[in-house]
Amino acid sequence: MLVLLPPSEGKTPAPPAAPPLDLAALSHPGLTPVREKVLDALVAVSARPDACDVLGVSRGLADEVARNVVLRSAPAARASRVYTGVLYGAAGLDTLTPAARTRAVASVRVVSALWGVLTVDDVVPAYRLSMGTDLPGIGPLAAAWRGPLGVELSQRAEDELVVDCRSAAYRAAWTPPAGARWVDVRVLREVDGRRSVVSHHAKHTRGVLTRHLVTRRGREPRDADELAHAASALVGDALHAVELGPEPRRGARTLSLVVV
Repeated sequence: MLVLLPPSEGKTPAPPAAPPLDLAALSHPGLTPVREKVLDALVAVSARPDACDVLGVSRGLADEVARNVVLRSAPAARASRVYTGVLYGAAGLDTLTPAARTRAVASVRVVSALWGVLTVDDVVPAYRLSMGTDLPGIGPLAAAWRGPLGVELSQRAEDELVVDCRSAAYRAAWTPPAGARWVDVRVLREVDGRRSVVSHHAKHTRGVLTRHLVTRRGREPRDADELAHAASALVGDALHAVELGPEPRRGARTLSLVVV
C-alpha cells in the first residue's frame, strides 16, 4: 500500500537547538540532485524584494518566506512534526505506536514541492513553497518533479495499491502508470439528501482515513474493494457512507467518503 498525501500549507518550525537539514540522509536519495537545485532556487528567490509575489503568497506570510533564505542551516524535525494543519492533525502521524509508525514510514509518502517525496520520518526544516509555483531557475514545479518522481514511485505503484489523498496541484507532479491499482479518495458532504464537494472536511477526513489505514489490524488492503471495506469501519463514527466508483477505462477508481 502506498498512501500519498499533500503537504500542509503551514509548517511548524523545529526547536532552535534541533540539527539542520542533511539532504543526504533523506529517503529516496535518487531525488537529491533535483532537491539541491530546487532548494538553491528557492533560497535565491526568497531573498528578493518581490519574493512573496513570485511564490504566490500574501505579504502577511513574508516572515515565512524570509525563513526560506536560511533553509540549509535552519533547525529540522521529522516531517510528521513539521507538517501540521487539518489533515495532519487528524492523521496524528507523530502520535503513533511503534508498530503503527513502522507501517506509516513504509506506506505513507508526502509529495512536496521542495523535496519531491518524503516519508514521515524524514527530517526537514519548515519552508514555504507550493507545487503550483513557477520557480525562477526551475520552471513549473509539477513538471520539474514529474520525471524524477516517476523513477522513484512508478515501479512501486505497479506492485501495490495507491491510495491517493493528494490535492490537484500535487497530483499533477506524478501520475501512477497505466494499469496501477490507483484509488482517488474524495470527500463529499451530504445535507438534506444533496451532496457537495468540501474542503475543510476533505482534509480532516483524509487524515482520519490515513490514520485508520496505518493503525488498523490485519493486512493492508491490496485493491480498491479491500480499501473500501477497510474504510467502511469508519462509517457511523467519522463517516456517513463509503462508496466505490466503477472500474474506469483508464486512471483511478474513486472512493467517495461521505460526511454529514
